[in-house]
Amino acid sequence: MFTTRPTLQGTFGMVSSTHWLASQSAMAVLEDGGNAFDAAVAAGFVLHVVEPHLNGPAGEVPIILAPAGGEVRVLCGQGVAPAGANIAHYRGLGLDLVPGTGPLAAAVPGAFDAWMLLLRDHGTKSLADVLKYAIGYAEDGHAPVERVGETVETVRELFETEWTSSAEVYLPGGRAPRPGELFRNPALAATWRRLLAEVSGGAGARGVSAVAGETDRVGQIEAARQVWRSGFIAEALVRQSGRPTTDTSGERHTGTLTAADLASWSAAYEAPATYDWRGWTLCKAGPWSQGPVLLQQLALLPPELPRYGSADYVHLLIEGCKLAMADREAWYGDAAEVPLDELLSAPYNAARRALIGEKASYELRPGSPGDRTPRMSGHARVVASGEQGFDPMGVPGAGEPTVAKSPLSPVPGEPDVGADGGTRGDTCHLDIVDRWGNMVAATPSGGWLQSNPVVPELGFPLGTRLQMAWLEEDLPNSLTPGRRPRTTLTPSLALRDGVPVMAFGTPGGDQQDQWQTHFFLAVALRSEVRGGLDLQGAIDAPNWHNDSFPGSFYPRGMRPGSVTVESRTDPDVIKELRHRGHDVLVGEAWSEGRLCAVARDPRTGVLSAAANPRGMQGYAVGR
Repeated sequence: MFTTRPTLQGTFGMVSSTHWLASQSAMAVLEDGGNAFDAAVAAGFVLHVVEPHLNGPAGEVPIILAPAGGEVRVLCGQGVAPAGANIAHYRGLGLDLVPGTGPLAAAVPGAFDAWMLLLRDHGTKSLADVLKYAIGYAEDGHAPVERVGETVETVRELFETEWTSSAEVYLPGGRAPRPGELFRNPALAATWRRLLAEVSGGAGARGVSAVAGETDRVGQIEAARQVWRSGFIAEALVRQSGRPTTDTSGERHTGTLTAADLASWSAAYEAPATYDWRGWTLCKAGPWSQGPVLLQQLALLPPELPRYGSADYVHLLIEGCKLAMADREAWYGDAAEVPLDELLSAPYNAARRALIGEKASYELRPGSPGDRTPRMSGHARVVASGEQGFDPMGVPGAGEPTVAKSPLSPVPGEPDVGADGGTRGDTCHLDIVDRWGNMVAATPSGGWLQSNPVVPELGFPLGTRLQMAWLEEDLPNSLTPGRRPRTTLTPSLALRDGVPVMAFGTPGGDQQDQWQTHFFLAVALRSEVRGGLDLQGAIDAPNWHNDSFPGSFYPRGMRPGSVTVESRTDPDVIKELRHRGHDVLVGEAWSEGRLCAVARDPRTGVLSAAANPRGMQGYAVGR
């Protein structure tokens, strides 16, 4: 079949990410003898530089890794709510929702420590080896993609009047970053150079490359973790949290992050949530993420599926997604025990499947696993009732994150969207497989340039992930000190007959596990190419999403009955969906999905990769 690009194949290594500079930097690490985990860390830090509107060092990153011959593990780089981030504090400030921007929305930063653990435990390169690419692009400059400057323009007034430290980085001389011109972030480069100097006994980054021995390598990584937790980086982050900052509430607030919060938290490994489907095993992060939503969508499928791409097929997936997302709203979170085994069980999902009728549902219908009573926030019940009917996204293709806008905006804090339906904020993704069979998928996000002011001493901002927690007691996702806010970030790893064969993921907030489900089924149900999986064909296939559940981002709206499809969708399918009662919005031809994927055939050792053409910046590379 025709695709926008070929599915790449080779035997040495394959990388796919949402930015070509990250992909090529990762490939450079592989070429230099590094493994997939070294390459992932290098790419992750490059993404902080080249996609600062999509992620940053003080954001978060869930990582799924499959070491060659080892067990699949999840590395949780999602930080927790600070000790002072309790519901009473926010309610005392007159807030009903956690603001979409500003320090009140900042969790304990998680991305940096997760990358360090990955490098320490599974990598082979020194810290300087993997940081040199990001330092180079921050110090010497890179030609930014259009979205960076467009995002800065949406918050220009805020930067110039309130967030002046951000203006110093992103409006040098009053000019936003422009394509074709070099953009630099010297403050960020200086941060990493100082970090390297401190952990290497005074040597600068340019001179620290080949570290003498594994003990020194691990020691430097551990020292870097301590600098982040309690050294000059931690001190600057805490100072920033204490600065009154205008946020989406229209007021100035200080945050709750303290030195003790930073010092006491660490990224950690855990077992993945899994589901077996037709010889495949899908691995996801646990229900502190939305990852099990993909698993439940598979559990909701009947034994016999309608023809791929037909109206019956799309209707079935839309309605199943609504049920899984309703269960996410009622049951997922880190503040209470989640009955995940029952949520993924065959009897439970058979009963849920019976709710899918011929017509589109406009209801939010969580289930009752084990006869438990669903617990939903009052806000979710209100928006589901239609009494407060605002659109969570506005137009097709929208995703995370929130953009700081005037509180007078009809949808304060929502992403600004261009005429093509694309957002000016989202997140990132990367997948890598190496010649030894190591495989990794990671979805870095948070710490966006439009989410918080740049920390002047560091060159990057705090994150805003606490906006995903509710300011109501006794919910699975209630704002709770020491607990993770439920995240939308959700990388995937798939096994075939128990062997890791594919890593994939996408940006897109609440859409991530919708687009990934559609991608996976396209891979699993459709023909192979060149003797391998048709990754590019599955990525290029027309995609869609629905917003029939409370959104995860401020102001947490929903659009009951909605379906957004690409205009490439068969007109007869669109007509039939409307006949069935779906509120269909036809978006641009290439507006749904930002997928990346790599794969390995365990029979032959052939590696493959593909990347999303939408947005024209994601690329796969390999040989």
